[in-house]
Amino acid sequence: MQDIKNTEAQTVEDISELKKVRVEKLEELTAKGKNPFEIVRFDKNASAKEIFEKYSEYEGKKVAVAGRLVSKRVMGKASFCHILDGSGKIQGYFRRDDMGEEAYSEFKKLDVGDIIGIWGEVFTTHMGEISIKVDSCTLLSKSLLPLPEKFHGLKDPDLRYRQRYLDLIANPEVRDTFVKRTKIVSAVREFLDSEGYLEVDTPVLHTVPGGANARPFITHHNTLDIDMYMRIATELHLKMLVVGGFEKVYEMGRIFRNEGMDTKHNPEFTTVELYSAYQDYNDMMDIAERLICFCAEKVGGLEITYQGTPVSLKRPWRRITMIDAVREYTGLDFEKEEVSELIKKARSQGANIKDGLSWGSALYECFDQLVESKLIEPTFVLDYPVEVSPLAKKKPSDKRLTERFELFITAREMANAFSELNDPIDQRERFKAQMEARAAGDEEAQMMNEEFVTALEYGLPPTGGLGIGIDRLVMLLTDSPSIRDVLLFPTMKPVK
Repeated sequence: MQDIKNTEAQTVEDISELKKVRVEKLEELTAKGKNPFEIVRFDKNASAKEIFEKYSEYEGKKVAVAGRLVSKRVMGKASFCHILDGSGKIQGYFRRDDMGEEAYSEFKKLDVGDIIGIWGEVFTTHMGEISIKVDSCTLLSKSLLPLPEKFHGLKDPDLRYRQRYLDLIANPEVRDTFVKRTKIVSAVREFLDSEGYLEVDTPVLHTVPGGANARPFITHHNTLDIDMYMRIATELHLKMLVVGGFEKVYEMGRIFRNEGMDTKHNPEFTTVELYSAYQDYNDMMDIAERLICFCAEKVGGLEITYQGTPVSLKRPWRRITMIDAVREYTGLDFEKEEVSELIKKARSQGANIKDGLSWGSALYECFDQLVESKLIEPTFVLDYPVEVSPLAKKKPSDKRLTERFELFITAREMANAFSELNDPIDQRERFKAQMEARAAGDEEAQMMNEEFVTALEYGLPPTGGLGIGIDRLVMLLTDSPSIRDVLLFPTMKPVK
């Protein structure tokens, strides 16, 4: 039986020799006027999935199916193979008496990995496997390199991420992950469209990066002779559209941040940001719950398991202020104790916090380092300090805090939302504070954005804004441990 070879176990010499043999087969075919690369199309009329799901309709009928040859077992005058198409695998049964001597001989020379089209009758073998009794077989593309091992899958993560096409061939569950990703993305759009939001496109290249605290990628525009930045958020342009009268807008788009890489971070990733005039962060909590539950229902349901931990997405989700969360999980009371004492106590619990931080910065660091990792069930953490929320409106009851929340599920931030700051005077002062932090060495602090402040001066209505990380949402709903598992082509360091 000829099966897919294990790419990981093969030496460079092995692969080179196999490629040489396959090239020779291609040259032989070309000499006979049968170069497969000259074929421009194949009229397929069925898929593996359709045949399995509607067998009663297909039994005894002739079908044309095309896909990749992923296994082959030659037994004299009869042979079996499996063909993998975009929907799954189906067995082909090849007999010399049905195909003719020459055609059967050509089939036996095919290699695992070749892409073929077959024509034949749908039937069930004596072993009970739905199959196609092949009358004719056409080589549509010659595979010159061996493919990953069939039964155990391609395991080397570096090779899987670099050559995702091999991963998709070898590992059916990977295909399923990306099918679910597409369904989730479609569900987000379906939900927001039904809520009356208008999908828009905003620039990827910015003259001033803004909308988040992050380090940007820098490029250069030759004609204008200026440096430009790949966007780190879609926020500011979307809020300008609200100023312009679009009361409900959203954008699903790629974001670029020149930061570290780990299981939760890739330099480019996908978010959806939405803004609704005359609403606040309480409304955004409601829509975040409903949107994520809507997506979950599309791909499996509200009771999920993430990396062995059961999680319920049933509403309502927990809501807790940052002050209360820090108090509950650490015993540190930011409403009663002095900041210097709180910092000392936080260090005793393992936090790495510098002396001299402001009240708000110390609160945030305590939460970030001591609490976030404990938030497994869906939890909205509310009322972030002003120092870390330059675009959020201050709480009327406590000017040290803002009307901002982040949503955490399985100890990961899934969403970020504000009652948007619409006071241009306050916004300018916040940008100035960010510029001071930047001058002091914080490369992620925001720059002054005069264009955005000018837009606010024309008047932004009270607005609620929400951003959700699509990649992390897909990770959650597909039980994927790394962001690289849900990006078809994650960023990788080039191989030298």
